[in-house]
Amino acid sequence: MGSRWGISRTVGQIYALLFISDAPLNAEDICERLGFSRSNVSMGLKELQAWNLVRLKHLPGDRRDHFTTPDDVWEIIRTLTEERKKREIDPTLSVLRRLAMEPASSPEEVFAQGRMREMTEAIELVTTWYDDVKRLDTDRLAQLLRLGAKVQKVLEMKDRLTALPGFGGRRKAASHDAKE
Repeated sequence: MGSRWGISRTVGQIYALLFISDAPLNAEDICERLGFSRSNVSMGLKELQAWNLVRLKHLPGDRRDHFTTPDDVWEIIRTLTEERKKREIDPTLSVLRRLAMEPASSPEEVFAQGRMREMTEAIELVTTWYDDVKRLDTDRLAQLLRLGAKVQKVLEMKDRLTALPGFGGRRKAASHDAKE
């Protein structure tokens, strides 16, 4: 999975070992179990720490650093999502916003900036949604994910409800007419 997610196979294997281990492991344990060099394990652990995916633990009577993963799978998923957003989405948005502000000097640049604005708006919408969703407690998040495409039915029901007299759309129109 790791190599498909953009991390090295070695880092993925280190994480998998830590994830399935019932006790924290030190670097020597990881080297022995996976057959990796100490330098590869050290670099892999540093990368996993940079991603906030492993926890450093000190065991009584042992001066070595031990590593483990969070117990809560949802915490791991949230951390991965947040780290990917920080590393990939946020910098992309910054570049798109900067480029959209530069003056266009040709019809091609005007077209390109329009496309970049569309992309910026779409990514901003997704990140705003993500910011709302990440605040959901785990049970609600799981419910939302289980809904899947059924969320369309919820939205259709909302549309039908807001079309009823006294709800949403018609009340807003009536209050708008009263203001005029």
